[in-house]
Amino acid sequence: MAAEGGGKEMNEIKTQFTTREGVYKLLTHSEYSRPNRVPFNSQGSNPVKVSFVNVNDQSGNGDRICFNVGRELYFYIYKGVRKAADLSKPIDKRIYKGTQPTCHDFNPLTATAESVSLLVGFSAGQVQLIDPIKKETSKLFNEEHVLCLKHSRLCLSLSYPQRLIDKSGVTCVRWVPGSESLFLVAHSSGSLYLYNVEHTCGTTPPHYQLLKQGDGYAVHTCKSKSARNPLLRWTVGEGALNEFAFSPDGKFLACASQDGFLRVFGFDAAELHGTMKSYFGGLLCVCWSPDGRYIVAGGEDDLVTVWSFSDCRVIARGHGHKSWVSVVAFDHCTTSVEDSDPPAEFSGSDEEFHEQIHFAGGRDRANSSQSHLSKRNSTDGRPVSVTYRFGSVGQDTQLCLWDLTEDILFPHLPLSRTRTHTNVMSATSPPATGSSGNSGTLSNSIPAPLPRSNSLPHSTGPAGGSTTPNSHMSSKGSSIIDSAFIATGVSKFATLSLHDTRKERHEKDHKRNHSMGHISSKSSDKLNQLSSAARTAKADAAKTLGTLLCPRMEEVPLLEPLVCKKIAHERLTVLIFLEDCLVTACQEGFICTWARPGKVGLLPSQNPTNSPSGTVV
Repeated sequence: MAAEGGGKEMNEIKTQFTTREGVYKLLTHSEYSRPNRVPFNSQGSNPVKVSFVNVNDQSGNGDRICFNVGRELYFYIYKGVRKAADLSKPIDKRIYKGTQPTCHDFNPLTATAESVSLLVGFSAGQVQLIDPIKKETSKLFNEEHVLCLKHSRLCLSLSYPQRLIDKSGVTCVRWVPGSESLFLVAHSSGSLYLYNVEHTCGTTPPHYQLLKQGDGYAVHTCKSKSARNPLLRWTVGEGALNEFAFSPDGKFLACASQDGFLRVFGFDAAELHGTMKSYFGGLLCVCWSPDGRYIVAGGEDDLVTVWSFSDCRVIARGHGHKSWVSVVAFDHCTTSVEDSDPPAEFSGSDEEFHEQIHFAGGRDRANSSQSHLSKRNSTDGRPVSVTYRFGSVGQDTQLCLWDLTEDILFPHLPLSRTRTHTNVMSATSPPATGSSGNSGTLSNSIPAPLPRSNSLPHSTGPAGGSTTPNSHMSSKGSSIIDSAFIATGVSKFATLSLHDTRKERHEKDHKRNHSMGHISSKSSDKLNQLSSAARTAKADAAKTLGTLLCPRMEEVPLLEPLVCKKIAHERLTVLIFLEDCLVTACQEGFICTWARPGKVGLLPSQNPTNSPSGTVV
């Protein structure tokens, strides 16, 4: 009975969850969807996406929300935690034929209460610039041209649609930061195009000349007597370019590709800054920390990977999802990075240390043991108090929140004064008894344990390690984990706690979108292709596993999620952190608002069910 109850608990959809800062609650009446609120049949459709913009409306309702569901695109006033959503009055609604919206992005520089510039990418490859306030369509890029063939005698006319720039679907579209006219578009072909809204695309296919190339990428300019789009074409990696993200200062571009590589470029110079490789499968999502120091990526290895921009290396991995990770995002409101002068050396008891902090200005702000901020003696000018909060959602319908703290970011600093409580599975081995003298090959030997603060790739080697009290994972065991992760990625996927019909549909979709080839199991030929793809994937993974591109599991800390909750029936496709709430969306077409602790939701009179979700939390 206990086991049965536990299973029921795991399958239950959560409407609230608790973190150290308080309780987040789902505001059911602040849910956005299609006006009839009927769940969308998501099979075979593109992911639901959400975009926000603030138009500086003096009425206090300055936020606007745009979301796509199937062939439909909606534009509403977003009232967040303040009022219930009025789905009967969209500002703009569009239904497309022959193609579906796949992504969209507002330009915050030009947004006003009278006009906004919204870019919409489509599954057939077009990009549309629209103004949903004025209900206008300004321009269409990579539009459809018609090629007419006429039979010389029968005068039979046949029309074949052609998209002259790229025929594949749009995977991501973004305005270039700080620009009112430049935008970037990624396609499932693996190409990335730079456009200018003031230029036309031309009526003939563009001709390109090589500008720059490097490991896994090339940049071409468009040869033309007059200015035309695209200005530049980037070819990045192999397979689809699933998502890209600009750094907070707009100078760098992080690209997550289906070949499993994260590539970070200097945008203006088109130079490769650094790379990282997933454990297996493709990378599906990427985001930057608010200060631009770290990048988090997620994908088909079910992991979130933290990559240091300055050191160009993996510094941690997070394992909490049971299926592909769809979205990663930093919470700028909860992330805390305090820069200050290096503190003086301190010697004394822990009590004296905390007392000194208290009288120095109360920087230890999370009240004792619940604090995920820590103080360290620093001599290199690094921040002395750091907590990065980021979140992730996946196809397993789970929301995970993660805390990235100093013991992970700066493992070389002494741990004696730290009071962080991040869940970290220390990847060290138990004490070696009589095995320190072994001199076998690297694959056959069991390295001596690494201390927790030296468990990163550049730290002290195996010979100089020492165990920690929390050691529970040997390097041999980690090698087994490495193999298990890879084997899972090329054979079958983790099961989901959904109904059987949804589970079967999800697994079919999971396999269909798997990075090892779009393979069906209906014929022996396809099965042979699957085996071949699996062998190729294992061979490719073996080349990078254990290198700086893809460290082994024991070489970096393994984070556990601070929160891991099932919050939807269908695959999650959106996670956005706002000032007073966080927003999630699932493939059924429901966009949900989660009020932050202490933020006011619906008034009891506005909530027909009189549920506690509308009260102050």
